Amino acid sequence: MIDAYLIPRLIYIVLDGAADSVKDEKTSYELADTPALDSLAKMSVGGMMYVLGRGIAPESDAAVFSLLGYDPNKYYVGRGPIEIYGLGSSMVSDREVAFRGNLAAVNANTNKLVDRRCGRDISTEESSELIKNISHLDLGKFEGYAKTYVGVGYRVATVIGSEKYKLSDNVSNTDPAYQRHGKISHALKKFDPYTKKAFPLDDKEDSRRTAELVNIFIEKVTDHLSNHPLNRKREKQGKLPCNTILLRDAGIRPSNLPLFKHLHGFKMGAVVEMPVEKGIANLLALAMAEVPPPTPYKDKDYPIRVDKALSLLEITDAVYIHLKGPDEPGHDGDLEAKVKAIEDIDKYFIRPLLDGISFDYNAILVTSDHATPPSARGHTDDPVPFMLYTPYKKPDGFAKFTERNMLKKGSLGILEVGWDLLPLVKRMIWGYKG
Repeated sequence: MIDAYLIPRLIYIVLDGAADSVKDEKTSYELADTPALDSLAKMSVGGMMYVLGRGIAPESDAAVFSLLGYDPNKYYVGRGPIEIYGLGSSMVSDREVAFRGNLAAVNANTNKLVDRRCGRDISTEESSELIKNISHLDLGKFEGYAKTYVGVGYRVATVIGSEKYKLSDNVSNTDPAYQRHGKISHALKKFDPYTKKAFPLDDKEDSRRTAELVNIFIEKVTDHLSNHPLNRKREKQGKLPCNTILLRDAGIRPSNLPLFKHLHGFKMGAVVEMPVEKGIANLLALAMAEVPPPTPYKDKDYPIRVDKALSLLEITDAVYIHLKGPDEPGHDGDLEAKVKAIEDIDKYFIRPLLDGISFDYNAILVTSDHATPPSARGHTDDPVPFMLYTPYKKPDGFAKFTERNMLKKGSLGILEVGWDLLPLVKRMIWGYKG
């Protein structure tokens, strides 16, 4: 824990995908009625930030590593292991490779994707029913096997392993919407909507072997799901069948990943709701407070998160809260729904949080993990705004928390990478020199 004189505690709030592009005529932040965020902005300093660097549209997992002060080019372990550890499992062998997966709808005759997320209307219970008989598969080659775990809704995670042979995480995605650049996948603005076969990304036998096992797994899974009674039932209900799995972001068992307290020198807690956040919290040894997955009832969801955050502050130096609300309507191109999602956060999370703390003994940092403009219907490489309230700093004089205000008036300028944000905040509120 930080010494008592090094107060205040830090409340670190990330609004998933809430940022838009300043190229838009009006952003969601500008359109939203956010009296609580605006009151905080009036007391804060701010700036803009490229989460993974200019020209890179971040995915949430690598973005969260960056926001927690980890350079993903050095420390990122891959989305697959993060999901596996977030689902309460682990990778027990050096001969295993983990992948993030989506249950998806595909045209069986053409392999054209109908929907990468299976209409986004499948429940976790339905996913469990679909996966039940294929959760452990013998792949019939290289003494290979596959273990698949259900996350939330359409999300799954798969471990491809071998009882005898070494495998590699240097293989391509079968999800065409993401292209690998080293360990990190970049979301593509445009892509061919057809499922892809995995292929090795180097000339090593381990990579060739892994790609072949991945393709065997996809073939077996697609054959099973295409004939599943639940999918026939979904089609009769006018829903899409979840008849394949898309895999991406391979990773091996993490090693040499410094724990958060060892890297930063203070104890961080996290309020977590999704497997990816639980996985990161587990890997970095953050003090964790789990909450139920989000529901449509934000007046009930957000107060739970406020209570958990305030409880964690009693035993930690800082707490990280990641709120999903605005991202999905951004993907759907629904500006009105995204504005409402931000307003719900303001009303049901920010307002009661501010009412429940002392401004003399707490600092508050607000930002996003990436931009998801409704105009783009996906993550973009636009910088995101951030603001920091600390009782020790004269405010910049913002009237409202928006991208344009942070860009024009923010005294903290533009950060070129997100992993510079937390060290900056540490210096400003606790006097760290590192």
